[in-house]
Amino acid sequence: MDWIAFTLSLQLSLATTVILLFVGMAVSRSLAWHNFMGRSIVEAVVALPLVLPPTVLGYYLLVALGAGSPFGRLFQAVTGDTLAFSFSGLLLASVIYSLPFAVQPMLRAFEAIPFDLREAAWCSGLSRWYTFWRIELPLAWPGVLTAMVLSFAHTMGEFGVVLMVGGNIPGETKTISIAIYDKVESLDNTAAGTMSLVLLIFALVTISLVYMVNRRMDHRYV
Repeated sequence: MDWIAFTLSLQLSLATTVILLFVGMAVSRSLAWHNFMGRSIVEAVVALPLVLPPTVLGYYLLVALGAGSPFGRLFQAVTGDTLAFSFSGLLLASVIYSLPFAVQPMLRAFEAIPFDLREAAWCSGLSRWYTFWRIELPLAWPGVLTAMVLSFAHTMGEFGVVLMVGGNIPGETKTISIAIYDKVESLDNTAAGTMSLVLLIFALVTISLVYMVNRRMDHRYV
């Protein structure tokens, strides 16, 4: 078992989930309650990682984040580090790749909240922030929790985008999925099987917890 790669995957998944909690919530609330020109294009761009092959997305991200791109040069000038083949670039790529897994559950949750409820809260003197914190967020919490767990679990199992953007640098960009690939390539099926089993159990437990928590919260609000 490659515990360094497993720990790196946990760190990457946790950081991606925290970022997507705020980004996904902002995007999903805007899509749920605002009609604007180009909305269909925005929705298509957000959902694109669901249908695009990971290697294709990884290639374009590598081009966009590389040292030869304007964004890559700007990042290197400010931080002195590169985005491609670094943990920072891997984190940015993971956020983009897992964005639909955060936005879709949150979008359905916020769309289910009646607009009249928000208007009633505002007419009662509640500020927009207090309405969000005390009314919208508790009602949308099952969707938000689902989004967080799916984002975390999806990032744990990333392979194509990780390999294209991060490469295979031990302790820096080598995640557990890359470690499994390495073991298979070296015909070490025992180690590959052990790490695959750990990921399988981890995914099964997290998804089961989401269903259990959502069921309890549904009963609570019935």
